[in-house]
Amino acid sequence: MIAAWFARMNQRERMLTLGVSGVLFLLINLALWSALLGMSKDLRQDWAARRSERKEQKVYLAEYSTWMHRSDWLKKHEATLTNPAEASSLLTQVQQIAGKYQVQIDNPQIGSVEKTPTHQSVAATIETKSSWEPLVHFLYDVQRPDAFIVFESANLMIDSSDPTIMRGRFKIAKWFKSAGAK
Repeated sequence: MIAAWFARMNQRERMLTLGVSGVLFLLINLALWSALLGMSKDLRQDWAARRSERKEQKVYLAEYSTWMHRSDWLKKHEATLTNPAEASSLLTQVQQIAGKYQVQIDNPQIGSVEKTPTHQSVAATIETKSSWEPLVHFLYDVQRPDAFIVFESANLMIDSSDPTIMRGRFKIAKWFKSAGAK
C-alpha cells in the first residue's frame, strides 16, 4: 500500500516526502533523547543528594552520644525564666563584666521576652566604648558557655575622635529553657 502510493509520486514529490520524513524522524529522536537525558540528569542529582544526606546521617549517628550528652547538659544547666523581671539580671551581669575590663557601657536598654519552640530569650541593647584589648576580653567573658548569653548582633567601629578607641553597639540575649520544657 505504501509502496504503491510512493510509486504514483513523481521524483520531486518523493524527494520532498523523504526530506519531511527525515526531518520529522530527527525531531522525534531529538525530543526523545532530550527527555531521556533530562531524566538521567535528574536521577543523578537525586542520587547525589541522597548520597550526601546519607553521609550526613552517618555523621549524626556517629556523634549521637555527643549530642545526647550536650542535650543532658543543657537540661541540667539552662536556667528557667520564671519571671520576666529576671531580665534585668542580664544587664547587671554585662555591666559587672564590663566594669572588670574597664569597658564603658552607654545607653543600656532591656528588650522584651521572646519565646521560640527551643528557648526563651531576653535581649538587651548596649553601646560600648573602650580600647581594643579590653573589648576582646569583655566579649570573650560575656559569652561563657554556662552563661547562655549570646551576641545577636554586633556593630564595631573606630572612634572618629581617637583611633585607639573602639565603639560598639551590641544586642545581647540571655537564653532560658523554653516555656514547655521541664
